[in-house]
Amino acid sequence: MAQDSGTRTLVSPAQLRRGRGRVIYWSLLAVVVTGFTLVFLGPLYWMVTGALKSGQEIAQTPPSLFPQDPQWQNYVDAWHNLDLAKLLFNTFYYATGAVLFQLVLDTAAAYSLSKLRPIFGNVILGLMLATLMIPAMVLIVPQYVTVIDLPILHVNLLDSPFAIWLPLVANAFNIFLLKRFFDSIPEELMAAALMDGATPLRTLWSIVLPMSRPILGVVSIFAVTAVWKDFLWPKLVMPSPETRTVSVGIYAFSGGTPMNVVVAASVIAAIPTVIVFLIFQRNIMSGLTTGSLKG
Repeated sequence: MAQDSGTRTLVSPAQLRRGRGRVIYWSLLAVVVTGFTLVFLGPLYWMVTGALKSGQEIAQTPPSLFPQDPQWQNYVDAWHNLDLAKLLFNTFYYATGAVLFQLVLDTAAAYSLSKLRPIFGNVILGLMLATLMIPAMVLIVPQYVTVIDLPILHVNLLDSPFAIWLPLVANAFNIFLLKRFFDSIPEELMAAALMDGATPLRTLWSIVLPMSRPILGVVSIFAVTAVWKDFLWPKLVMPSPETRTVSVGIYAFSGGTPMNVVVAASVIAAIPTVIVFLIFQRNIMSGLTTGSLKG
């Protein structure tokens, strides 16, 4: 029997056309999709509904599936008692600075490695990528020692936004993503710009960056989420209550705050990142896939 080598799959089209095969296939697909949906959305659902429960209801075992008497006041208490406006502003400020620093410095590094091709550029890139194999926890101590006494300048960066911005700039993964995207830009465009007398900086600004909006959006989103979800590093370098991020602030107030109010604060803190993802999810996918295509 002849087989079409171009359409080989785990389940043949002939089996899918049969009644029993079609039922088994769609049943398994429905079970798998439902299972993964529950795994990913279950904690989110518990957080949103837990914020509407009373203190006794959220602590009961087994937990209730729906709030018996929704307590919308929990969100108001969380906003005022935990001073979420100040915490969210601090986090947004740090995230904005991280985006700007990464877009400028990581883009310059990736452009240099991709188009300017310095001596030992591949070695430098390999050493950068090797740092991805080092666990983040191992770097905490040397980074903290560097922050409390910045080499050469001998400046203490505790409670300074630079304590968050500078470690995020040295992001080998983002540099690698940007470089892969820049590699996909045709060399003919670069040669044409060179013939027209454009400098490398002019070429970057007028040709490369306008074509790189998808990947720049991806790097920006990665920078925002990295700041928004980080806890240990901001807790170490931002000890003052006035400079805390939202995750550190919620943790600091959780000791003397009812659990339902803490959960409500967590819901409010998660809303900005969810909105950003829903708005830019298509940009994330296009930015990650476009750089893998040559031409």
